[in-house]
Amino acid sequence: MAIAWALLMAAIGVEVAASAALPRTQSFRDPLWTVVVLAGYATSIWLLAMVVKHLPVSVAYAVWAGLGTAGMAVVGVLFLGERVDLLKAAALALIVLGVVLLNLAGTH
Repeated sequence: MAIAWALLMAAIGVEVAASAALPRTQSFRDPLWTVVVLAGYATSIWLLAMVVKHLPVSVAYAVWAGLGTAGMAVVGVLFLGERVDLLKAAALALIVLGVVLLNLAGTH
């Protein structure tokens, strides 16, 4: 089970990295960055497919989507010059809380 969670975290990390590279594709006109982004998304989905062999798909996908969204928001603020305000921080906290609650519900 621990390996499934490790693979899920890897899937999230790869997806966030691919999303962070999206602006470099220049609307998919830069072939190198386009390949990097598409390969990242494909790798992330492949890892997610491995994970759902061991975790319920509802939990795995919600964690992947929620933490991927929150992770991308953090990357946007730290590395891409996006701003954060109280509303954005609260929304991210709610996403993380939702993921935690979903995981707790999945154990019953």
